[in-house]
Amino acid sequence: MITERPELRIGDKVIYKNNQFIAFNKPVALATQPDQTEDVSLLTLAEIYTRSPLFLTHRIDRPASGVVLFAKTKRALQAINQQFKDRTIRKKYLAIVGNPPPESTGILHNQLIKNSKTNKTSAVKEENEKGVAAELRYHVIAKSEKYVLLEIDLITGRHHQIRAQLGAIGSPIKGDVKYGFKRGNKDRSIQLHAWKLSFIHPVSNEEVSIEAPLPSDPLWDYFKPFCENPILPPTQSNE
Repeated sequence: MITERPELRIGDKVIYKNNQFIAFNKPVALATQPDQTEDVSLLTLAEIYTRSPLFLTHRIDRPASGVVLFAKTKRALQAINQQFKDRTIRKKYLAIVGNPPPESTGILHNQLIKNSKTNKTSAVKEENEKGVAAELRYHVIAKSEKYVLLEIDLITGRHHQIRAQLGAIGSPIKGDVKYGFKRGNKDRSIQLHAWKLSFIHPVSNEEVSIEAPLPSDPLWDYFKPFCENPILPPTQSNE
């Protein structure tokens, strides 16, 4: 359980807003919505900031960072929920792993089985009546001496999906001891960032693309230039 986080000004985390929606770049260690810990959440802070009720359209894990979109009206929520249902919303993540995946580019198909008692999801290949289908695409966009940066297109949105699927192929996310990384980060974060979110605005019918700036730490700072120009650099040391 994460109980500590740096003080923050939630207004500084706004990355998109209009009459229908508002999006924040969620920092690590902050819960997306209230949970059993009773710690302050992004939803609570966002409603204080907007001085009005908000509707959560999707979630990202507490130790991860990145785009979280809220609807300001029930009509906007219904419209965005339909796009999630139709899988027309595009969600792109960045993940830093220690072990490279078997191929530089690939598609992962799994059945995911959630254990509510341990709050952990298992990724298996075979069909399972308790499982739900999960799919993602990944691509290696940069390497250092110790780590590999993956760009991930999330096709389905399941509990701990990226974490479980990468762990299942032997490429757990840095800091994610729950899914196989050898040691945790000091702030109990994981190197998983919800980078981009694209959807069709229900009023203008135009595509909206939101990008969340990367967290600032030595490892993310090292990989930041490769996110702007995704090429495979020569092996270098870092961190």
